[in-house]
Amino acid sequence: MTGRFGFLGRRVLQLIPVVVGITILVFFLLHLVPGDPARQILGQHYTPKAAAEIHHKLGLDQPLWTQYRIFMDRLVHGELGDSVYYNQSAGSLIAERLPATLLLIAYAGVLAALVSIPMGIIAALRRGGIFDQATRIGTLITFAMPPFWFGIILILFFALKLQLFPVSGYGHGFSDHLWHLFLPALTIALAFSTILTRTLRASMLSTMRMDFVDTARIKGISRTTVLMRHVVRNAIVSIVVVFGINLAFLVGSTVIVESVFSIPGLGQLLVAAVESRDYPVVQGTTLVLAFFVVLVNLLTDVVHAALDPRVSYE
Repeated sequence: MTGRFGFLGRRVLQLIPVVVGITILVFFLLHLVPGDPARQILGQHYTPKAAAEIHHKLGLDQPLWTQYRIFMDRLVHGELGDSVYYNQSAGSLIAERLPATLLLIAYAGVLAALVSIPMGIIAALRRGGIFDQATRIGTLITFAMPPFWFGIILILFFALKLQLFPVSGYGHGFSDHLWHLFLPALTIALAFSTILTRTLRASMLSTMRMDFVDTARIKGISRTTVLMRHVVRNAIVSIVVVFGINLAFLVGSTVIVESVFSIPGLGQLLVAAVESRDYPVVQGTTLVLAFFVVLVNLLTDVVHAALDPRVSYE
């Protein structure tokens, strides 16, 4: 138990420079984007006086390092600044949009697991068969296709032609959310499941060649028991790692998918904020998404260490 807490503590300490690096990249890379935020915000109402007021409000009239110090000071106190475009705090905007994005990511993860785990197991058990070949070709094609293309195809077929699901929106209430988010979650899950399926197939094939599997068969243990207790149980550890790592990076897919399906999440908010040069919202949204990736990677390491006795807490 002490080893586990020590392992967790060391992993958290290792993430501190990562988090600091994220804040530096988010802040300075945003300021490298060409264009004047004031001109973008004011549009045809642009005047030098109005632009100067916006520059002062955003702190753009200060030296860059001073702006970063102010940004970090606000961040430490839990403040992300005020959105000029939306006329409210960036934190409240992000809090309003965050549940939709988290539900979409979780929904996509569940669908990907439901699709990939049976396919990976069957493909491994029927190696070289028709199902295995079809799965390998299908996952290769699916992996090569961009998510927005899948989204458009699903909208055309399931929403417009069959009218089984709504074209866009988020709905009201949990069950309505699930109904509205099914197509966007499936869009993300299709690309996600290709990695999981191929990883599980390869891991099962490798596990089935292990000596302990042959020993279990020699002892007279039934094929089903050997498969579930020894093969799948050991192969699933690699899936947990791959699942956690790729789940963290699903946030990149949500930015595109939320725009395609008009879901009021962080992805859609980020796109709108970039277009309007709304610095506080862009910085806050990017930080939240980046922190989510860091947190999921941390949880993946902890779960991996807990499931796999070969991983040392030292």
